[in-house]
Amino acid sequence: MNVKRLMPGLVCVAFLSACATTDPSTTARSHATMQDSMTAAEAAIKAGKTESAMEILRGAAKSHPADKTPWIRMAQLRYDADDYGQAIVLAQEAIQRDGDDTLGHSIAAVSGLRVASKALADLTRKNNLSGTIRSEAQDLAKLLRTSLGEETLIPGGRPARPVATVKPAKPAQGPAAGARKQGGDPFGSLQ
Repeated sequence: MNVKRLMPGLVCVAFLSACATTDPSTTARSHATMQDSMTAAEAAIKAGKTESAMEILRGAAKSHPADKTPWIRMAQLRYDADDYGQAIVLAQEAIQRDGDDTLGHSIAAVSGLRVASKALADLTRKNNLSGTIRSEAQDLAKLLRTSLGEETLIPGGRPARPVATVKPAKPAQGPAAGARKQGGDPFGSLQ
């Protein structure tokens, strides 16, 4: 009776152990496939086929779900196309795969600032920037100033240099000039 219970358990363990092992050549093939996908995507980008490159990168992301590389490249492409909302989403996908990825955080931060700047400009143009929205925007501006170590976020230009003023020369006094011409004695007018 013990043999009847033990035999199916051993068969199950054998099947599961066969599924759990990974062939080292499979890992190398997977890495080569990712490199091939990235190379194909870069070639499509150079040819001006950005949407084709995005499809290749989506396929690479689907076949290698733990790899951040295709997500970062897609985020860069969306950022370059001024599609900041989508760039943020794609950068967040990369950050989920590698929380220490500086490029992913940079794309998300700068894209977020671009979206916020546009929204604030639209609100200002419509004169609807008031109340809590205005105070939150001011608080965020203070936070940005302290983070960047800058007093002003957008420099207003160079301060104007002071203009040098030239005083006109005073005309020579009448008697002294006349004394020089007549007698040649420069001290003659002092008498």
